[in-house]
Amino acid sequence: MPRPKSATRVDFRSPDLEDGQHLWRMARDSRVLDVNTSYAYLLWARDFAATSIVATVDDDPGGFVIGYRRPDEPETLMIWQVAVDERHRGQGLARRMLDELVDRLPGDQGVRHLETTITADNRASIALFTSFADARSAPIERTPLFEAAMFPDGHDAELLFRIGPFSTTRSRSTTPGGVMSMTTTTEPATAIFDSLESQVRSYCRSWPAVMTHSQGSTVTSEDGTEFLDFFAGAGALNYGHNNPALLDPLLDYLREGRILHSLDMHTSAKRDFLQAFSDLILEPRNLDYKVMFPGPTGTNSVEAALKLARKATGRQHVLSFTNAFHGMTLGSLAVTGNSMKRRGAGIPLTNSSKIPYDDYFNGAVDDFMWLERVLQDSGSGVDKPAAIIVESVQGEGGLNAARLEWLKALSDLCREHDIILILDDVQAGCGRTGTFFSFEEAGFTPDIVCLSKSISGFGLPMALTLIRPDLDQFEPGEHNGTFRGHNLAFVTARVALETYWADETFQKEVQAKATDLRAGLTAIAERYQGAAVRGRGLLTGIAFPDASAAGKIATAAYEHGLLVETSGPEDEVLKTMPPLTISDEELARGLAILEEATASVLGDGVPA
Repeated sequence: MPRPKSATRVDFRSPDLEDGQHLWRMARDSRVLDVNTSYAYLLWARDFAATSIVATVDDDPGGFVIGYRRPDEPETLMIWQVAVDERHRGQGLARRMLDELVDRLPGDQGVRHLETTITADNRASIALFTSFADARSAPIERTPLFEAAMFPDGHDAELLFRIGPFSTTRSRSTTPGGVMSMTTTTEPATAIFDSLESQVRSYCRSWPAVMTHSQGSTVTSEDGTEFLDFFAGAGALNYGHNNPALLDPLLDYLREGRILHSLDMHTSAKRDFLQAFSDLILEPRNLDYKVMFPGPTGTNSVEAALKLARKATGRQHVLSFTNAFHGMTLGSLAVTGNSMKRRGAGIPLTNSSKIPYDDYFNGAVDDFMWLERVLQDSGSGVDKPAAIIVESVQGEGGLNAARLEWLKALSDLCREHDIILILDDVQAGCGRTGTFFSFEEAGFTPDIVCLSKSISGFGLPMALTLIRPDLDQFEPGEHNGTFRGHNLAFVTARVALETYWADETFQKEVQAKATDLRAGLTAIAERYQGAAVRGRGLLTGIAFPDASAAGKIATAAYEHGLLVETSGPEDEVLKTMPPLTISDEELARGLAILEEATASVLGDGVPA
């Protein structure tokens, strides 16, 4: 069937008796719907008009949704049938009717839950109600309800889909006479995502706008809404969006027809990056590392580090820390603490054990007491590990920031027992904590360092594994990847280093902004009992005693034009991560939005 032309006007109204013939015809043509006698639809139009809706497309009846309130639970709307005329399919009309119907009952009489029954093979209906739940950040319960044996005609078994609780947050326009109108020139912005993309997607559930443009610290959606960015691509955009200092050299490189893909071949772009990295980062810090390009992402860097540590030592076990996060591939998951992410592996994650991160016992137990004891005791039964992997700031684990003296003590312990220390600087590196590497102020040198995210400077995929020279033991080709020679990333990475790290000017600016960010967050946290500021540098947030508060505040901030995420095992931490290049005015504005959002969720708190 040809793809339908997009409507120019769609109106929503309650059904009336004259709609009976249209409702019956659309149900008949929908094929999967049960077609009862015509008078059934007349009864629905008469008795359930308040909980049903008809969509007219350019004044032509184009679809309907029939629902009714559960008598024993008035906040629950049961959806009986959804139908769209075949002439108007492919424009997301069913989803729009559901949204409009649910939003019609404001105030205390509003709908908080939606129920419907669907057969297991009805993919269209499952996608429809799943997208509805996604857009409203509402959970779905799926439970068996009607068994096939209950039907005399061999009808398939049906599942009960229960969605909610949810709140009504959509805006809508109402014309005189109670007709809700929507003018559009394209199909709904999220239709293809809802129908085709996997349910594993996550960020778009919190930020449903369709983004189209970005510049500096601002992201713009296709309806023109501007969002101040306190997320920075999960740390991949330390220098902001479309930074012109990096964009122009990248465009020049492309226009010149230069090498784009090269695996690990020699290219001028790679040479220039390596020279800049050596001159501006390694040598000024007296760091002697070999540079490995393991693949395009942070988890590639971690996997390479783990493999190399095991190869170099001949030992298998690796120790990592409580609440750690190191990536989503199997080796990285094995050293990750988050139970939800670990479950996604589908197999046992072995050859790794977890040990307490700094202050895990709130100071009640001496740091490294257990580890020191078992390493010294030949009868402990604990094998010496190949490596210990650590984050100086646990970005996903709740912004736990290790004390500098704790990190130094960990390094000393590893040296004493000939254990390789891997520093995962994927998120906290590249200036995020105020120095290029997050471990610089602690006064030690890790054996292996993992970098990714902002090392390219422009959001382009790129990762490095920095290796102590004597550990550089992979045979040629023993660890490789197709996209380890991403020359566009080499170009922007070089320019980022030359622009921002040639002297200490930018570092001092970042440290000043970090001071302002922490002061602003502290002022907010001090108003609410039990709230505490966590993190370091421009990777800082607020932990709330009510684990649900951070998510609600992030939602309120989004509604006020600010992108900010949460972290921690229960998402209890409001996590701020603005671009390092953010202006003082933008930083102050973002803090003001967070203050307003927090007050809207938790009240005004203690007066400042």
